[in-house]
Order: sequence, then structure tokens, then C-alpha cells
Amino acid sequence: MTNSRGLPVCVGLMLAAGFARRYGSDKRSARLADGTALLVASVQAAQRVVDELWLVVRPEDDLEALGIGGHPRVVRCANAHEGMGHSLACGAHAISQHSSADALMVLLGDMPWLGEDTLQLLHSYTGEACIVVPVHGGQPGHPVIFGRRFWPDLLALDGDQGARRIIQANPRAVVRVEVKDPGVILDVDTPEALACGPGEKPD
Repeated sequence: MTNSRGLPVCVGLMLAAGFARRYGSDKRSARLADGTALLVASVQAAQRVVDELWLVVRPEDDLEALGIGGHPRVVRCANAHEGMGHSLACGAHAISQHSSADALMVLLGDMPWLGEDTLQLLHSYTGEACIVVPVHGGQPGHPVIFGRRFWPDLLALDGDQGARRIIQANPRAVVRVEVKDPGVILDVDTPEALACGPGEKPD
């Protein structure tokens, strides 16, 4: 199955149910230099590329307060407090029930500086039987794209490890794509990281 650009259909799954303990407050509403909320900027960047975006949040989250309109499909993860693995499995389960897409792009809600060209490049490597990982300066980053063959593995995740073990268990399926975009390794864990903007990570 291909989309209007002739690429395999790829849905996005953005994880935004964390508790930002290192940040000290709800960083999803923190403002970038242009005034855009962190999560809103991350959502907008993803929506320019993926064929459909799903957003994982906490059960109690107020989407209006977060500035999120009706465009992403929303998954409320009851076990979000138990770690990223639970959020990822929860979102993957919802998508697997409602989507016939070829692949799933796992995005993080605190990575607002991903370039559109970078996301398009990663999408171009998508396939049902591969795992696409961006690499910048020798360091693997996000988003990671999982072909549909690996969706059952995503459903089995738990705890806070995320999908790293799936990548490690399937080395022959992994396609590592070198990118010049530092946005693939820049997340916002602290106010200092937000203040640095799309440059190098703070020490």
C-alpha cells in the first residue's frame, strides 16, 4: 500500500504521556523561542510527514490546555506512570486495531526540532520488514520507524526500556540512516535544554 507520494503508508505514534520529572514541571506546555508550546511544535512537525498521527497522553490530560486540537488521534494510556514501554505498547495496540499502514513511526513529544526533510528521508526507507533508525554523529536517535512485521513486538513492551530491545533483537532488519540533522538526538529533558534550542546538547 502506498500513499499519494508513492511511499509506503506510515502512521506516526507520538509519546507524550511522560511526567517530566527532570524538567520540574509539565514541559509539554513550555514555550519555544517563537512562542509555540513544545508539544504543539512536535505534533506539527510530525503531521507534515506522516499519513496519520496518533498521540499517547495520560488519562487525565486536558488536550485543550495542551493546545492540541482534533487533528491527532488520541490514546489515553492508563499505565503511563509505569514507563515508556507501556505508553508505546498502548499506542501500538490502538493503531494495530484501526490501521492497515505498512509502518509505524515512533516519535517523542519533546523533540520539536526535527527537520521536515529529515522525516521525509526516513519515511523514504520505510518498509514492512525493516526498522529505520536515524544516526547523527555516530549516535542513534528518533524517530524510529517499525515495519508492520514488528508491531506484535511493540505490543509486548512494558516498563521504561522502550523499543531498544526490539532493535537489538533484529539487527539484520535495521536500516541506519546517517542524517545531518541534530534534531534527531535533541530532546528537552531540562529547562537548560530548551534554552539551548536546536544546537548542541547542554553539558
